[in-house]
Amino acid sequence: MLKRLSIPARVGAGLLVFLAASLAGLGARQAAPVAVAIDADDLGGVVTSTKGPEAGVWVIAETRDLPTKFIKIVVTDDKGRFVMPDLPKATYSVWVRGYGLVDSPKQTAEPGKRLNLRAVIAPNAKAAVQYYPANYWYALMEPPPLSEFPGKGVRGAGANGLPEGLKTQGAWIGNMKQTNACTQCHTMGNKVTREISPALGTFKDSVEAWDYRVQVGLSGAFMNSTLAPVGRDRTLKILANWTDRIAAGEIPKVAPPRPVGVERNVVISQWEWADAKSFVHDEVTTDRRNPTINANGPVYGVQELSGDFLTVLNPVTYQDRRVHLPPHKPGLSYAWTQEQPNPSPYWGDEPIWQGYVAPHNPMFDGKGRVWIAARAGCRMYDPKTDKVWHAPGCPIGHHIQIDDNEVLWGDGNGAGYFDVKKWDANHDDTTAGGTIVPVIDVNGNGKLDAGWVGPRDPVDPTKDKQIAPGQGYSVIPNPVDGSIWVSYSMVPGGMIRIDPKTRLSEYFEVPYMDPRVKVEGFLPHGIDVDRSTGIIWMALNSGHYAEFDRRKCTAKMTGPEAVAGRQCPEGWTLHQGLGPNFKTVEASGTADSHYLNWVDWHNSSGFGENTPLMNGSGSEAIYAWVKGKWVTMRVPYPMGFATRGMDGRIDDPKAGWKGRAIWSTQAGQATWHQEGGKGERPKVMKFQVRSTPLDK
Repeated sequence: MLKRLSIPARVGAGLLVFLAASLAGLGARQAAPVAVAIDADDLGGVVTSTKGPEAGVWVIAETRDLPTKFIKIVVTDDKGRFVMPDLPKATYSVWVRGYGLVDSPKQTAEPGKRLNLRAVIAPNAKAAVQYYPANYWYALMEPPPLSEFPGKGVRGAGANGLPEGLKTQGAWIGNMKQTNACTQCHTMGNKVTREISPALGTFKDSVEAWDYRVQVGLSGAFMNSTLAPVGRDRTLKILANWTDRIAAGEIPKVAPPRPVGVERNVVISQWEWADAKSFVHDEVTTDRRNPTINANGPVYGVQELSGDFLTVLNPVTYQDRRVHLPPHKPGLSYAWTQEQPNPSPYWGDEPIWQGYVAPHNPMFDGKGRVWIAARAGCRMYDPKTDKVWHAPGCPIGHHIQIDDNEVLWGDGNGAGYFDVKKWDANHDDTTAGGTIVPVIDVNGNGKLDAGWVGPRDPVDPTKDKQIAPGQGYSVIPNPVDGSIWVSYSMVPGGMIRIDPKTRLSEYFEVPYMDPRVKVEGFLPHGIDVDRSTGIIWMALNSGHYAEFDRRKCTAKMTGPEAVAGRQCPEGWTLHQGLGPNFKTVEASGTADSHYLNWVDWHNSSGFGENTPLMNGSGSEAIYAWVKGKWVTMRVPYPMGFATRGMDGRIDDPKAGWKGRAIWSTQAGQATWHQEGGKGERPKVMKFQVRSTPLDK
């Protein structure tokens, strides 16, 4: 007679999560499939466990035999088979990682070998969840509920610890994401951030531990300052509650899905570059207007704050080097001069970042030169001469883009511009660059009137109005109509459309707390455009990908009501991102962060022309929006992939998937937060999409 087993509720919930993760994507027990075909520079075989073939798990190969550490990752097909193509000659450590598993023992192998691997089923839920992406853990945090907003102050009668200026729950979440704190710089929810390390010291409770923690290292003063807008003491308690519950055994309730469909065709290659103390903000491989420029050439990255360098990787020879970016004058103070209130558990009191230029974002021009947004004007690196030029009149800001006329555009207070052709003619900055401030055509006469009023002045229906909705964060020229679009990162935030001919602007606010819309979002960051339609795509840190089609707008774009930017809700479509949301948030969205996004104009990815892609900056992934569905390209190793930007290059348009790729970087400020800890270097990531998981 069978006896019923009683399982405690807290154990039962974890067991259900574990079982769901263990069973996800597993094929039925069956006979071993036929051996896969490989070439002399491939690895191939079958992954099985005690449950049979393991579908949708990652096979990882890593070597230190090359000038820089190299990693390649592929996914098994529905029969557990894999082919890892085009490996350089070296000795590799090879193992299996996947949801519902723990890492298999590492085997040693060389290219040209068939290698059957034995996956290891996780012994329990706690072991299985250690491989989940960071956002699944961050989602366990409990933001203040809707009922506590607007904030009632941080002290005095009736105070709830939330500043009175904090009007909405979204504003609190936005500040905890990219507006000021946390995921602006690194992932939240990875092992380093979801646990209180003994290396931090001994504390009476977790609130005291977090109070110390947000003041450690070279970013300590900055981290500490970001808590005031969200209510410092209240937020420390929320963070402490989060890590306390995890320490007590709470785990994510929902398992991430294993790769399915075309996701199993993804091949990821990784190269290390720079050094373990470097913060490489972004990379570029080609001119996005002509992605065959610099084919098979170096990848260029910028070391923001951590040093005045352009980092250069040759992916063919597996070698990297640095090019110095000189400051505009001697004797400058560091771009990052904050004190360290408490020593770093990794670097102590060592000031590991010493930079003056603060390079941020690189961009190719039509001549194959690399332009870099930086302090006191752009720097330009010419690979042909291996020299760097300084252009003080070039627009500065977070990010730059280039239009079809070789004009660079930068975000900031409106849109800065710099005509590269003019500068090439005489190197005269005063005639090549300038700024267009955003002005709304309030009186509707189609002209930029001399009587426009400032951003803080009341709206006068007879005068045009300059607006300043916030700090411009990202810019994109629209090749369809020549307009310039700038995103503004705040809650709710929005974007400005500037007509360079009339110098008039239109403002469009992200739908938020608007009864006319069903889905709301907030906090834009990246912005890009579909080259064929002019549709604008924008990453929102509410956990959405926003699509804006100005052609759908029915209201006037001028007049006093246009200043608020709410005249075209019908132009917006907000696509729900992937992954869980925070525990106490009822609205749509996710706990993920999205730093930038990118539209693949020329099918560098293999998903098709004008495919929108978005950085999963908190979920260790890049997402592609393909035919109305998400395709996830996850980086399972090393955990902690915090991406900011991406671009695509076509090395050989006739070589199929082997001639195309999306490129990105491990771009977290705290490089040592990656799996592996101190000593791990930043990484270049290359994503390719085969036609099948067995293509070689």
